[in-house]
Amino acid sequence: MRRVSGMGLAVVVAWFAAQAPLGEAPARADELSGTLKKIRETGSIALGFRDSSIPFSYLDNNQKPIGYALDICYAVVDAVKKELKLDKLAVELVPVSSSTRIPLLANGTIDLECGSTTNNPERQRQVAFGHTHFLTATRFISKKTNRLDTIEDLRGKPVVATSGTSNIKQLIETNAARHLGINVIHAKDHAEAFLMVENDRAVAFVMDDILLAAFAVGSKNPDAYVISSDSFSKPEPCGIMLRRDDPAFKKVVDEATSALYRSPEGPKLYDKWFMQKIPPRGLDLNVPMGAELKHEFANPSDSSDPDAYKVM
Repeated sequence: MRRVSGMGLAVVVAWFAAQAPLGEAPARADELSGTLKKIRETGSIALGFRDSSIPFSYLDNNQKPIGYALDICYAVVDAVKKELKLDKLAVELVPVSSSTRIPLLANGTIDLECGSTTNNPERQRQVAFGHTHFLTATRFISKKTNRLDTIEDLRGKPVVATSGTSNIKQLIETNAARHLGINVIHAKDHAEAFLMVENDRAVAFVMDDILLAAFAVGSKNPDAYVISSDSFSKPEPCGIMLRRDDPAFKKVVDEATSALYRSPEGPKLYDKWFMQKIPPRGLDLNVPMGAELKHEFANPSDSSDPDAYKVM
């Protein structure tokens, strides 16, 4: 009888457990999987940062990583800490580049990539993205004295872009499709690419327009540069990268970013990095939030389709 009663009790306990509302309490450590399990076991979360993606992720005068995307990632860190009911959670900051960010995410070196990475269908086959935090188009920056504004103006000229970016892919594809004969130069990072334009080794640097604006404002002679009106792409969404096929972790990321963007803190965070002077040199990008991004903040999405962000 005792054995039967014990079994009966186990069935009753299991039944009540099954009736508990989803999300009522965090899973036990042995029930966790993916990134949340990794974070729980190690007591730390690894954030990938960029060194020159102003104002998203870059280094200040003390070589400390700061930026708009990093602030968003720290909001996610707080949400993870709360989800796992941890008293403390160590944050490891790991430098990444355009070429290493996806491999380091895939192999577990980093858990979130906090930068200016554009969300497109090709990348969505390798990684996942949190809700969109910015919209940017691929354009080029050049010296005003070169009188370049359209893509056609680049015909037969040396043009630089950063290796491992969607921008260099768009440049190469456009060059081939239009038979422009552009000499495409691969730079290791954004800073090197802009330096090539400064030193006249390239006539133009192809990149996200917001990053180009940051380099122009931060240069020795901001008035010497102009960003093209012609673009290689429609406005594309940027988001925080995380590993694919990890729904539990993505749920935490999405809920954290959605709550941030919909709250008064979302627009305040945007203004902090795009409408005010930012460290270390007091640069003022003066880029107001557009109607499309305002709509996105009110209705968060991780869509990779640029047309999904049109405001009717």
